[in-house]
Amino acid sequence: MSARIEHVVTSGTFSLDGGTWDVDNNVWLVGDDYEVLVIDPAHDAEAVLAAVGGRIVTALVCTHGHDDHINAVAEVADKVGAPILIHADDRALWTALYPDREPDVWLTDGATLTVAGTALEVLSTPGHTYGSISLYARDLGAVFSGDTLFEGGPGATGRSYSDFPTIVTSIRERLLTLPTETIVHTGHGPTTTIGAEAPQFEG
Repeated sequence: MSARIEHVVTSGTFSLDGGTWDVDNNVWLVGDDYEVLVIDPAHDAEAVLAAVGGRIVTALVCTHGHDDHINAVAEVADKVGAPILIHADDRALWTALYPDREPDVWLTDGATLTVAGTALEVLSTPGHTYGSISLYARDLGAVFSGDTLFEGGPGATGRSYSDFPTIVTSIRERLLTLPTETIVHTGHGPTTTIGAEAPQFEG
């Protein structure tokens, strides 16, 4: 059985630089009836666990270290026995929420994760945070962009650990080079495609 993509929306808050905002997060699951990889388990561990069901969780991957993307990952990991993966350049954000716990794997650009016979390539796409990544599943024609690329533009860069020129470079060099029909599964809001977003980054 080939891998499929599933989706759960969870709600909570995002806090940084002294501010707190209400947010809805996309939690993505890639797998089959037997095993699944979870991307950005946010806010509601029970909702994530319900989506997992009785499947083996091969990995819990955080696209970046903002608290709204990692605030349920430890609870989920403890309940399913799965490793937590995040890029090393977001260590400061990780440690701010989990000062007494290390992730199981510090991700690096070009690493490959496999679930249900499907490979997901780690693309380093800094800018929204220093350690932001995207996950490209070539066989599924999909990329999971976290908060790097949304429908309508790049992720926010007005807070600590972010940089606008860097995120634009990441999008142009790492994401817009993917096939135009690639579906972009975002960290918040609706799905889009590489082709739909490319024109705004031309020039």
